[in-house]
Amino acid sequence: MLFSFTNKKGILLNETKPINYTTTEDLLILEKNFIGFKEALAFKESQGKYTVVNTLGYLGKYQFGKGTLRRFKIYDTQKFLKNPELQERAFTALCKVNKWILRRDISRFVGKRINGIVITESGILAAAHLAGAGNVKKFLRSYGNFKFKDSYGTSIESYLKKFAGYDVTHIIADKKATV
Repeated sequence: MLFSFTNKKGILLNETKPINYTTTEDLLILEKNFIGFKEALAFKESQGKYTVVNTLGYLGKYQFGKGTLRRFKIYDTQKFLKNPELQERAFTALCKVNKWILRRDISRFVGKRINGIVITESGILAAAHLAGAGNVKKFLRSYGNFKFKDSYGTSIESYLKKFAGYDVTHIIADKKATV
């Protein structure tokens, strides 16, 4: 998967540890592992920028809602925006919680086709990040008849397709994941 970046120094985070990088070309190639998954999702959400707040108030690199942040006991949004390590830990924790919520649907639907889309675990986790785990359950269990688009018009189906095929098996389902 290819993504455009400017030739500036930046930070890529591996789980919670910053790794400095400098792009020497205008393209960065991401592997199909968890790091590639989260960086691809972050690029779609915020162009990978930690300090972004969108027009609807979603925050940071992964565009968290305030309700999701409260679930992880994060109340100071300004501190959150200034703390890349906290944002990375929050993303991983959210993936663990969503994987727990969707564990039965993952085992039931991965490998099946819905509306022409091959369902994968990473696609399901990305769609849950976009629409919430409950809406992804409704979509899967209705075999694609339940439709969802966010306020910008992005659908569950587009995330299922765009983020398919990443290896997210090391993310352990955890109902009580914390940052």
